[in-house]
Amino acid sequence: MHCHLELDPLCADSLLTEPEREVRAAAARVVDERLLPLAAPAFEKGEMPDDAVRALAELGAFGATLKGWGCAALGPVAYGLLLQELERCDSGFRSCASVQSSLVMWPIAEWGSQEQKERWLPLLRSGDALGCFALTEPASGSDPASLTTRAQKDGEQWVLSGHKRWATNGTRAKVALVWAKTEGDDPRGIRGFLVETGQPGFEARAIGGKMSLRASDSAELLLDGARGELLPGARGLGAPLKCLNEARYGIAWGAVGAATACFASARDYVKERKQFGKPLGAFQLVQQKLAQIYTDIGLAQLACVQLGRLKQRGELTPVQVSFAKRAHVAMALEAARAAREMLGANGITLAYPPIRHLLNLETVKTYEGTHDVHTLVLGRHITGLDAFS
Repeated sequence: MHCHLELDPLCADSLLTEPEREVRAAAARVVDERLLPLAAPAFEKGEMPDDAVRALAELGAFGATLKGWGCAALGPVAYGLLLQELERCDSGFRSCASVQSSLVMWPIAEWGSQEQKERWLPLLRSGDALGCFALTEPASGSDPASLTTRAQKDGEQWVLSGHKRWATNGTRAKVALVWAKTEGDDPRGIRGFLVETGQPGFEARAIGGKMSLRASDSAELLLDGARGELLPGARGLGAPLKCLNEARYGIAWGAVGAATACFASARDYVKERKQFGKPLGAFQLVQQKLAQIYTDIGLAQLACVQLGRLKQRGELTPVQVSFAKRAHVAMALEAARAAREMLGANGITLAYPPIRHLLNLETVKTYEGTHDVHTLVLGRHITGLDAFS
């Protein structure tokens, strides 16, 4: 089988099925033709374009792994390849699809009532509605058990009060999946609630001044008596953590796409740009940088396929997801920095993708569990000793 060694050094492509390659090719076409032209302007403007949301919906990126409700029912590897292509474009576009799929649609499909599924999943799949995931609070980030948002029963509904922050899709969402405590401070009393936006007692405010993930809609949510429906099957802190594990799986793939975009941009640039009478790519230090990125991408591609095959067999563990999220995001961030250096002063402009990926990846390294938190997850697994407390 022919192997595209420029971007696939260890022939990870040979491990894919033909349907998986077809998904990747379809995603690549949408990225190249519809999303890449939007990426730099959206980053500069600081807004998620409506055209990008439409393109994601028409690609089938929303709820892509679910069966039913018009969803694509992709396997884990095909879904990972789709997200890898989306992040090759921009982390903000991949984040929109990841949150919609893993943090909103997946929990509704997993734990929602039949009525909730039939009402929301078709709307979310088509992009007629966006959803957001509201767990983080101003004083509760890496320690979600410390959240203070409360929910009190009132007839068939619940009344919620609290303050959430960093909700992707938050100002555009028609429904928010809000995590709140129902029984004092006991983390076992944390439950999920579907809260319609636009009602009295619910306010979404855009978080401004961001220097990263600018094409993503990040919001804080203020709840003061807003009404929500209980997600029946979601109980305890383990429920939102399972959602985050689904999202981290996609991030592990997406980060490789960002690294690939940076590598390709730097490689093409140094082959054309001449200094001291020869192309930059002819200098040893430049070749060393390219060789390191090339090596790291090749290893990460193989790890992603193995991750997907484990998930396909139902054998993937949260520790393995932490392993890949931590390793691949750190790798992609280093790749983006090295690529930016190779582009020199031109590398700080949006005419080239590395600076945009570099800034975006600073967020990706922080959200869905910081690099340090995943380090402690691995440390606990290795030693059997808990360093969290």
